[in-house]
Amino acid sequence: MPRPALLAHDVIRTLGTRRVLDGVSLTASPGHRIGLIGENGVGKSTLLRLLAGVDEPDAGSITRPADLGFLHQEMPFDATSTIADVLDDALREARDDLAELDRLTGQLARVPQDSPDCVELLDLYGRRLERAQERESWDADRRAAIVLDGLGLGAFRHDRVLGSLSGGQRGRLALAALLVRRPSALLLDEPTNHLDDGAAAFLEEQVRGLPGVVVVAAHDRAFLDAVCTDLIDLDPAVDGPVRYGGNYSAYQSEKRAERERWERRYAEEQEELAALRRSVGVTARRVAPDRGRTDNEKMGYGHRGGRVQSQISRRVRNASRRLDGLERTQVGEPPQPLRFHVTALAEGREPETSEAAGASVDGALVSLRGVSVPGRLSVECLDVLTAERLLVTGGNGTGKSTLLSVLAGRLAAEGDVRRRRGVTVGLLTQDTVFERPDRTVRDTYELSLGAERAEAVPLRTLGLMHRADLDKPVGLLSVGQRRRLALALLVARPPELLLLDEPTNHLSPRLCDELEAALGPGPGAIVLASHDRWLRRRWQGRELRLSAARGRADDNAVVR
Repeated sequence: MPRPALLAHDVIRTLGTRRVLDGVSLTASPGHRIGLIGENGVGKSTLLRLLAGVDEPDAGSITRPADLGFLHQEMPFDATSTIADVLDDALREARDDLAELDRLTGQLARVPQDSPDCVELLDLYGRRLERAQERESWDADRRAAIVLDGLGLGAFRHDRVLGSLSGGQRGRLALAALLVRRPSALLLDEPTNHLDDGAAAFLEEQVRGLPGVVVVAAHDRAFLDAVCTDLIDLDPAVDGPVRYGGNYSAYQSEKRAERERWERRYAEEQEELAALRRSVGVTARRVAPDRGRTDNEKMGYGHRGGRVQSQISRRVRNASRRLDGLERTQVGEPPQPLRFHVTALAEGREPETSEAAGASVDGALVSLRGVSVPGRLSVECLDVLTAERLLVTGGNGTGKSTLLSVLAGRLAAEGDVRRRRGVTVGLLTQDTVFERPDRTVRDTYELSLGAERAEAVPLRTLGLMHRADLDKPVGLLSVGQRRRLALALLVARPPELLLLDEPTNHLSPRLCDELEAALGPGPGAIVLASHDRWLRRRWQGRELRLSAARGRADDNAVVR
């Protein structure tokens, strides 16, 4: 039997006073893997919740398959449940298929072939067999073992309780359960969060092999590029959300071309509008400059003057009609997307003399020798130079965040840690918390920087916060918005050493592209830890790879 499609028609959803989705339609047929793209707050997660039936639209309709799976939902298990309980639930449908086929096989063996009951049993058997084949029910237990191993959970005992798992591990278990189930429609919200490279690549392979519908909201550009057959851009556009065929690379190319066409069309219309307004305002004196009458014109001046005035009136009327029509139908101005308008993320300064510079290695802002944090990090030798661009990579738990905390001086470590005297350091952590959640974004920015600095570097010029969010309490911001505000505070007063922990997390793909451009050569040093595969593939600076053995940095791990 054909797998059902997932359909949404003219969906409208208002949250508070803001219309998040306005007439969004979507058709997702089996075999299509659709990525949802757009700035934070445009409604990607809201649309997924509506498609899943977790939330209801204010208007419009949604048709969904009965066996839909939604990753964003919490697993319906308490902390005392075990991994085995989750797997049994995920395998229940496949096991039911096999049990029912065995039962029908037994009944068919006992019923004569010419019996009317035999025809009915054969029909039931055929439908259940087709369903079992679609679900690959015979392979379900083996598939469960493969999926758990691919997502880094293969070594976990099945009697381990969920309460003993970290948040990332529970998220991977929920994802594993969905992949084992193979629902007709799968909805994923940021599925590669907390996945290392191997697990992310495994997930891409699994998702590409699903025969049903997949709709995913993700900031992971590498995942969108590897998996998606279509992308829907929810950012403002002339005709609303636009669907693009192809993966993220194809989307990037088409999006750039579309933006250029929109800007060109808007500029041409504005030029025409300005010309029409000038034409409408033209006076007879400007069209027919005043000049003295000659003797042979005196008799015919009134006639000629009237003809000129008639021509002027006709031109003005035509221009007015064209102006009115164009003003009613003109293309709206393309909204300015968030942009990273900074010339330098970190700030350099002349090195101090060796006496004033302290004991750091010449040319280095921070030097590590034989540094370790027991059970978390071990680095034999690392120098962060004055104009360094250093990328720290490694799997989950290898000590990337620990290293940044040591470099920032926020975490005590064994060994020799030397910093240039007076060096300024800024750290963007993964978890952003503000002491006063009741303060607005604008007030938080100004009070943190001081009035003079905030006026010199206005928040709106950094392109990290929308104007509509400036007067919102920071406690009401999303995780991504809080991180952008924290980043704005750092770049508004650039330190000599800027440390960024997973800086592209919770940022839109377009803003990630801008951030990457800002990470290029410039003053000051930048060290960032990232699992972002798209960023790492394009990295032009040095790289330090941390291994899983207590976060050990191999002597040969720094490469150019």
